[in-house]
Amino acid sequence: MKSLNLKCRAKINLSIDVLGKREDDYHLVEMIMQTIDLYDNVNIEEIDRGIYIDCDNEYVPTDSSNIAYKAADLIKKEFNIDKGVKIVINKNIPVAAGLAGGSTNAAAVLVGLNKLWDLKLTQNQLMEIGLRLGADVPFCILGGTAIAKGIGEKLTRIKGLRNVKILICKPDILVSTKWVYQNLDMNNVSRRPNTDNIVNTLEENDVQALADSMVNVLESVTENKYIEIKEIKRTMIKYKALESMMSGSGPTVFGIFDNLDYAQNAKEELQKVYKQTYLVNAYKGGIEIEG
Repeated sequence: MKSLNLKCRAKINLSIDVLGKREDDYHLVEMIMQTIDLYDNVNIEEIDRGIYIDCDNEYVPTDSSNIAYKAADLIKKEFNIDKGVKIVINKNIPVAAGLAGGSTNAAAVLVGLNKLWDLKLTQNQLMEIGLRLGADVPFCILGGTAIAKGIGEKLTRIKGLRNVKILICKPDILVSTKWVYQNLDMNNVSRRPNTDNIVNTLEENDVQALADSMVNVLESVTENKYIEIKEIKRTMIKYKALESMMSGSGPTVFGIFDNLDYAQNAKEELQKVYKQTYLVNAYKGGIEIEG
């Protein structure tokens, strides 16, 4: 049987603003998304029938509620595929963390099945299909750095982070994205991001100016419930991060460093308390088919 191995990477948000809400309760956002070199390995194998998910992380469902399962089911139905697929996910990206770990798995399945079954779909077509699964899936297919508008699906590529180290720290708590948005009150938001200004800092590779401009309005909800988020941010700043901010709806916190030694010192300190701490780089691409 045919099979493929893929690397699917996490993302962080360099900014998040919420502009309003649609009638279907989806929030309208404007944010800057950045792929990072923290990835899950996904193996996709063609089988005679059915869809099977296997994962080495106990918190990841292996039934039809898994978004990777939904991606395979959607492709099979959309293109009348009579074969089945076994999907094995080796998780490195923390779960329920604001890093698009589930969405990037779904993106890998779409990209992988397009290759495995020779569907000849373009990247844009795959992104359109991915949007039916979740708002972050199109970006996970695109990869790199992009402005995201609408519900996150209107993507514009821009220059990304470079020559920096990114420290990722996920405390041992689970946060519901739905809960965060339901509890967001923009009247409690004291500062909002200037997207044009952040894009300019990335164009000019002015990392300090970028750090000074980063804002995530969702922090007003999540960090007020979970003290760990503020504590992690304070530790990163203490160890000379240029800035530290929550990614997505949390609870993961990241810090931007322009000095490798500072970043490594911060990592060592945080790892004493938080096992899921990673030092990574920005990444320019999307889903990677190995071999």
